[in-house]
Amino acid sequence: MNIKHLIFLLACSAGVTTNVLAGPALDAAQAHFAAIGAGDRAAILRDYADNARLTWVGGPLDGSYDGPAAIGAVWDKFAAAAGPARVNIVGAAESANPKGATVVAAVHFEGKAQVKVRYLLTYRDGKLVNETWQVDPKLAAGAY
Repeated sequence: MNIKHLIFLLACSAGVTTNVLAGPALDAAQAHFAAIGAGDRAAILRDYADNARLTWVGGPLDGSYDGPAAIGAVWDKFAAAAGPARVNIVGAAESANPKGATVVAAVHFEGKAQVKVRYLLTYRDGKLVNETWQVDPKLAAGAY
């Protein structure tokens, strides 16, 4: 079984739905979204480089967080508030060159609360170095 099939099976089992074609960074982003929905802290933190930054725009977790320890604390708070969430990727695109890749996505997390997010993730050397989580309550289906 190749890695794309494994990621697809994991995404399906985590309740992730998507209609996008995947490249390596988009595959990683989809797995990241699924881990967030599942509240799988270990899987979430494996994605980050040591110098990673998460910028959260809007909502009670608004702020910038540097490094896996600070970022992990944010995801702990989100998981406690949101609980397990179904993940629906309503639009996503990957741009890549030899220096890295960027994924832009519109993602709905459907758990205790409905959270609509515009996402921007930047990968270098296969690791997540910059993540922007923009709470966007008016995010339309299919928009990214």
